[in-house]
Amino acid sequence: MDLTDELFPNYDENGRSLIRKAYGIAEKALAGQTRGNGKPFIGHPVNVARIAADEIGLPAECIAAVFLHEAQRFHPETDILSGLDFGKDVRTMVDGLNKISTIKPKDTKLEAENYKKLIVSYSKDPRVTVLKLADRLEVMRSLDIFPKLSRERKILETLMLYIPLAHQLGLYNMKSELEDIYFRYAEPEQYRAITNKLKSTEKDRQALMTQFIEPLKSKLSDEGIKYKLKIRTKTAYSIWRKMQKQKVPFEGVYDVFAIRFIIDCEPDRELEHALCWKVFSRVTEEYESDTNRLRDWISNPKPNGYESLHITVKNKDNVYLEVQIRTKRMDEMAENGLASHWSYKGIKHEAALDKWLVSVRHILEHPSSGSTSTYYEDDLPTPPEKEIFVFTPSGELRKLAAGSTVLDFAFDIHSNLGIKCTGGKVNGKAVPIKEKLKTGDVVEIMSSKNQKPSPDWLNIVVTSKARTKIRQKLSEAEFQKAAEGKELLERRLKNWKLELCDEDLAAFMKKTQHKTLNAFYAAIGEGAVDIADIKSYLDRKNADPASASEEQGKAQERPQQSTTRKQDGATDDILIIDAKNVKSLDYKMAKCCNPVFGDDVFGFVSIKDGIKIHRMSCTNAARLMEKYPYRIQKVKWSDSPSTSSFQVTLKIVAAHEASVVNEIFDTVNSFKASVRNFNVSDNDRTGTYDIQVKLSVPNNLELDKVISQIRVRKNIIKVTRL
Repeated sequence: MDLTDELFPNYDENGRSLIRKAYGIAEKALAGQTRGNGKPFIGHPVNVARIAADEIGLPAECIAAVFLHEAQRFHPETDILSGLDFGKDVRTMVDGLNKISTIKPKDTKLEAENYKKLIVSYSKDPRVTVLKLADRLEVMRSLDIFPKLSRERKILETLMLYIPLAHQLGLYNMKSELEDIYFRYAEPEQYRAITNKLKSTEKDRQALMTQFIEPLKSKLSDEGIKYKLKIRTKTAYSIWRKMQKQKVPFEGVYDVFAIRFIIDCEPDRELEHALCWKVFSRVTEEYESDTNRLRDWISNPKPNGYESLHITVKNKDNVYLEVQIRTKRMDEMAENGLASHWSYKGIKHEAALDKWLVSVRHILEHPSSGSTSTYYEDDLPTPPEKEIFVFTPSGELRKLAAGSTVLDFAFDIHSNLGIKCTGGKVNGKAVPIKEKLKTGDVVEIMSSKNQKPSPDWLNIVVTSKARTKIRQKLSEAEFQKAAEGKELLERRLKNWKLELCDEDLAAFMKKTQHKTLNAFYAAIGEGAVDIADIKSYLDRKNADPASASEEQGKAQERPQQSTTRKQDGATDDILIIDAKNVKSLDYKMAKCCNPVFGDDVFGFVSIKDGIKIHRMSCTNAARLMEKYPYRIQKVKWSDSPSTSSFQVTLKIVAAHEASVVNEIFDTVNSFKASVRNFNVSDNDRTGTYDIQVKLSVPNNLELDKVISQIRVRKNIIKVTRL
C-alpha cells in the first residue's frame, strides 16, 4: 500500500490519487531539507495534512494544496503546478498559502486585525485560513525543535494572531489546544500546577457524571433517545484565566467541567431540535435549574455556526453542574467549525456551508462587526501587560519591560550600542532616546562614537540591564576623573610643599558636600573643587592653626562672601571675583565655547587678549585648569547683561526629511532668538542631515528653551551645543 493511502485512508480513490500526486512533488522538492530536530522536512506538511484531514475533515483538494504549497515555498523561482492539472480550487489555495507565508509579524505589528486584513487580501478561498491555522497548530506541537528566540516569537504570534483568528472562525478545538500550548511555554509553573490538579480530581469528576446520569437513564431510554455522555473539562489556560480574573484559587473555579450529551440521530434540523429539547426537559425535571444561565444556541446559532443548549443545574449535594446538549452533527461543528462540512459527501449542507463561507469572508473584511461572544464564556487571551515586544529592522523579536524606551532597546541589543545611542527610528520615523516603545514597533538605533552616558539617562530607562550598564559607565568615568583629580592634587601639594592630612581632607569633603572620597577627587578633576581653596586653608592653618579652623567654619557658613571687582575698561557683563594683579585687563568671550549670559563660566588670563571667558563645560576647560591653574580666575555674571545678544552655535542631527529645516526655523522664531547662519550637509553613512546653526540669544534660559523645543520635534535625532 502507498504511504499516502496509509496516511489518508478516508478518501475515495480520486482523492487519494490527487494527494499521492501532490505528495510526490513535495517529496522531490523537499529532498535534503531537514527541521530543527534533524528529521526530514517532509514531516511538517505530512503532519499539517493529517490535522486538516483527520481533525478538521477537509477534502482531498485541501490536503494536496498543503503539499504543493510547501514544495513551492522552497522553490519560489519555479511554478510547481506548471503543466499539471490539479484543478482551479487547488491552484487558488496554493497561491493563497504562498502569499500568506510571506507575511512577517513586523508587517502586522502583531495586531490580529492587521493580520486578518493581509490574509483576506491574499486569499480568495476561506479554506486557506483554516489550512494556515492547521499549519500553526503543527508548529506549536513541535515547538521544542525550534531555538529559544524563534520559539518565543512563535509563542507570541500564536497568542496575538492565531488564537483570536481560530476563535473568530469557530475552530474551538484548535483554539483550545493553541491556548494550552501557549500557556505551557509562557507560564510553565502555573501550567504544571493546574494540570496536576486536574489529574488529581479526574476521578471525582467521573463520579459526579455517573451520579448525575443515573436517574435519567431510564427516562431517556423510554424516549428512544440514543446518546453518548462525556465530560468537557475546561482547558488549563481557561481555568488560569478565570483564576486571574476572579482572583480565586483553583478550587474557586466552579465550572471546571461540563457534562455533555451528544445525541445520535440523522442530520435533520427539525428532528435534532426536538431531541435536544426533550433531553433538556428530562434534565430540568430531575434537577433544579438556573434559568438565568440558559444559553439557547439551537434556535439562534452563533454567526460561526455554533449550535448547542447550555443549562446549569444543582444536584442533591448542592453542587452546580453545567450541562450541554447537542447532536453529533452539532458537536462535530462545535469542535472543528463549519469547515468540517467539506468532508461530507452526498449530504445536503451546501446552504449552511455557503452561509458560513460568507460569514468568514465578512469577519475577515469587517473584523469589528464579527461575533464578540466567547465560547463557554471564556475571555480571549490578552497580550502580557508587563511586557512589550518589538522588532529589529531585520525582523528579530525582542522582549522588553512595558514602558521601555529607545535607549532601553539599544542596551538590550548590545551594551556598546546603548552607550553610543543618540536616538532611533521607530517605524521609519526619527525619535529621541527617551521615546517610549509599544508592541509591534520596528526600531532602528542611531549611534555616535562621541556619545557618552549622562546621569539623566537613569531617568529615561526602565530595564535593569540598561540601568546597570549606565551606572557602570558613569562609575568608570567618575573613577577616571577621580584618578586625574587625585594626581593633580598630589602634584600641586608637592610643588607647594604642603601636606593634606586626613582631618583636613574630611573637613573639605564636608564643606563641598561630597559623601565619598572618589566623588571628591572626581570633583577636583572636573574643576568643581578649586585646589587654590585648599592651598589657602593650609597656608592659614600653618600660620595660625586655631584661626584657620575658625575661618574654615565661617567659610562653610558664608561660602559666597568674596570681594568682587569690576575690571577697568570692561563692560558690565562680567565681574571678576577675588581678582589679583589683573588690573586694567579687558575680557572677551572665548570662541571655542561661546558663553551665553547665565552659563556657568570661569576666566582664563591670556597673554594678549586679557581674560577669556569660558563655559565650565568647555572642551578646553580641563586642559587649561590642569596646565595653567595660576591663570584661572573666578568670574560671575552681573545682575543683568549690558548687551542683549550672545552668539551660540548648535549642531543638529536630523532625519532626511524635507520639512526639517522649516521646523527648526519655526522653533527658533517662536522664542527671543534669531538665526545668524545656517548650514546643512548630507551624511551618507547614517542617512541623516548634519546641520550647524548659529543663533543670537539674550541668555542661556532662552537658549535652553530653543534647544528643548528643537529636540522634541519628530524628525530631530540629536541637538548639541558647540
